[in-house]
Amino acid sequence: MNVSRRKLLKSGIAISAAFGGLASMAACSNTRQTPSMTIDKYGKLLPDPKGIVDLPKGFQYKVLSRAGEKMDDGLLVPGDFDGMAAFEGKDGTTILLRNHEISAKDLINENKAISRPVSPFGKNDELIERIDQSRIYDHHKTGRAMAGGVTGLVIDPGPLHVKHQYLALVGTYDNCAGGPTPWNSWISCEETRIRAGEAGSQDHGWAFEVVADPELGLQKPIPLKGLGRFKHEAAAVDPATGIVYLTQDDWGHPSLLYRFVPDIPGEMTEGGRFQALAITGQPAKDLRNWPDSRGKKVKPASWFDVHWVDLADSHNPENDLEERGLVAGAAQFTRGEGAWFGDKEMFFTCTDGGTAKAGQIWRYIPSDFEGTEFESDKPARLQLFVESPDREVMEYCDNLTITPWGDVLICEDEYADGNGDNYLRGITPEGKIYTLARSALKQKNEFCGACFGPDGKTLYFNLQQDGITIAVRGPWNEL
Repeated sequence: MNVSRRKLLKSGIAISAAFGGLASMAACSNTRQTPSMTIDKYGKLLPDPKGIVDLPKGFQYKVLSRAGEKMDDGLLVPGDFDGMAAFEGKDGTTILLRNHEISAKDLINENKAISRPVSPFGKNDELIERIDQSRIYDHHKTGRAMAGGVTGLVIDPGPLHVKHQYLALVGTYDNCAGGPTPWNSWISCEETRIRAGEAGSQDHGWAFEVVADPELGLQKPIPLKGLGRFKHEAAAVDPATGIVYLTQDDWGHPSLLYRFVPDIPGEMTEGGRFQALAITGQPAKDLRNWPDSRGKKVKPASWFDVHWVDLADSHNPENDLEERGLVAGAAQFTRGEGAWFGDKEMFFTCTDGGTAKAGQIWRYIPSDFEGTEFESDKPARLQLFVESPDREVMEYCDNLTITPWGDVLICEDEYADGNGDNYLRGITPEGKIYTLARSALKQKNEFCGACFGPDGKTLYFNLQQDGITIAVRGPWNEL
């Protein structure tokens, strides 16, 4: 680990700056959900004349980037936008690092007449000679470069002008979510567990680190093998310890909550303990709250003392990591997705958790001795912060972020069943849910990648299926 990473993890001032001074939500520890979970915080949504995104009165948006546009490195903006984070750049700029959830199927569909651009290299990889070929992590059996990865945008935050767009990571597979680090980098996670020989020459299901520095251009793809190999979704780094928490989104399989406790904080390639969360006194506790879930259902606002169980072979050679975790006593979640660290606490989502299978949001408060042998003296705690009782209230919570004033902001994704609208929902520290935005596009577009810029006033997010990155400003704290 370089010196700057060590200093940052030791400095409370640097930690606060790196995370934009996120407000503490400690006041919500006594949250109780009532039948009326919704509030009208910003007023009704107004139809967008351009048919892109509906917002409340006083809010404005600007489209920053679209799939298929030409970037400054001569390549094309890839499709299938997903997770994203914002960083402070040089000379007051804002740097966005944005995932692209591109699989083999997406490349096959790219040549259909109705498809949008997908690969940064064009439909026949005709632009691929513009890059150093050694920077491509893997190729499909067809010979085409895998197109999952990360792009960067350098933005002048005043006029919201995009100064520079570039490819930062490529050759990876289904890069869904991830998370920012306190040392100015982005963890990009592959949502797959395909093995070498199944799609390409490499194992996939890793996380990769991308530094928020446009001068580096296309970066060398190095798997963060300490973070395990599985169907990754999001990563959240505790700035106080450097521990990385990881969600798992695995359709049809149990999903666990993992953590990596590095031997050297900031180093994520190897060297550390890989573990899964367990409920103390209730081994293999089923937290899904589905009608057919095992055991007693979890009531919203309930708290649990937790501990962590060690898992060997985190590289997952048999693709059985979650099954082994359950045998070891780990708690069972369902489709873990977004995760974000605020002030000494982390929130994460389970897309189809709950009795209505409409979504759960969990809150994790680390031990004062997190990651040490003294954890049991003051155990970490887990709370079911919000469970949606109805899809009209909140549906399929996916990516999330924490606003500078302490609300949780949720990206809805109901594209899986294709019914209804997709929304950005906010949740107050008291657990009240409000609506901030709605996709007005004809095709069902999931919201993803929501994050606030360093100024604390600009919200950035993506609309996935059309491939659009948007910035929003408005009277955040005036109502």
